[in-house]
Amino acid sequence: MSHTAHIPSHRKPRRSASKLALRAGVAGGVLSTLAVAGASSPASAAEPVTETIELPTLTADLATQIAQSADATQETAANYQLQAERDEALAKAAEQAHKDQLAAEKKAEAKKKAAEAAAKAKAEREAAQRAASRSSERTTLSAVSSKAAPAASGSVATVIAFLKAQVGDAYVMGGTGPNSWDCSGLVQAAFKQVGVDLPRVSQDQSTAGTQVSLSNLQVGDILYWGAAGSAYHVGVYIGNGQYLDAANPSKGVVIQDLSGYPATGAVRVL
Repeated sequence: MSHTAHIPSHRKPRRSASKLALRAGVAGGVLSTLAVAGASSPASAAEPVTETIELPTLTADLATQIAQSADATQETAANYQLQAERDEALAKAAEQAHKDQLAAEKKAEAKKKAAEAAAKAKAEREAAQRAASRSSERTTLSAVSSKAAPAASGSVATVIAFLKAQVGDAYVMGGTGPNSWDCSGLVQAAFKQVGVDLPRVSQDQSTAGTQVSLSNLQVGDILYWGAAGSAYHVGVYIGNGQYLDAANPSKGVVIQDLSGYPATGAVRVL
């Protein structure tokens, strides 16, 4: 045995063949890659130009799309705002139209009420004037009749004058004056002017005096329609084929021709 055999060796341990092979392979691969890159570098110098040309194109398209999208968004917002303004304007116009309509209706109603009030006032004035005229005429006729003959004498002229003064008065069932009458109420009031007291209703008035024929009528005779004792209407003959009566609600007190409505009979009380 060598005298140095017990002394440890200072040499580095040998690497295994597999590790050396692995490193050689890696190094070879790297060197091969570098070699290929170096060999192809002249040819590939022009290729990146082609790739870098497309990048700006893509970026420009994207910018255009973004700009178009922003424009579309802005336009949509503008349209919404315009529509909102239109809707608000329409709402205000509708509200104003409603207010104008209410004002017009109120004004029309006020005009209508004013016209009705004016018409009513006019009618009242005319009625008052007619009543005053009839009252004046009645006063005059009463004075004339009192001078012409005593009330007890039974002046036919006084009866006729009174009757004519009532022409135009209203017909009211049960009316006895002074401005509205029914047929028997008017006849009773007329003969009362000369002191003749007649029954109140037409049935009794048709038998109150002496029966006379229609061919022998005199002014002041009482005409009746229906049978004597059950007559339904009366009037007074005033001459010339005419009579005066409180006819009905539509006519009131009027003068009419006997030919248009012939009487059934007549009685004479004066």
